Amino acid sequence: MRPGQVLRSLAIAEECPWRRKPKKTKKAKKRRYAKSSGSDVKSEMRRYKKGSAKSGRGGKGGKVKSRKQAIAIGLSKARKKGKKVPKKKSRS
Repeated sequence: MRPGQVLRSLAIAEECPWRRKPKKTKKAKKRRYAKSSGSDVKSEMRRYKKGSAKSGRGGKGGKVKSRKQAIAIGLSKARKKGKKVPKKKSRS
């Protein structure tokens, strides 16, 4: 092998997409929701499945009809208790 060939083979090896690259260390992700906020959602889902979950202030509205709605109610209850839950997305 000539010296020029060795350089060319090294350059090709660096460009190959299937060549293994060194792994980057992952940073620990910050928690978005408190662990205990899941229990509020869980209890609300239980009420939804049972058919006793109501929407609106003081439960004076109609019956909760979708899973998404039940989850949203559970998260808002967790927010009111002061648990770590992201803010509601505002409409724009």
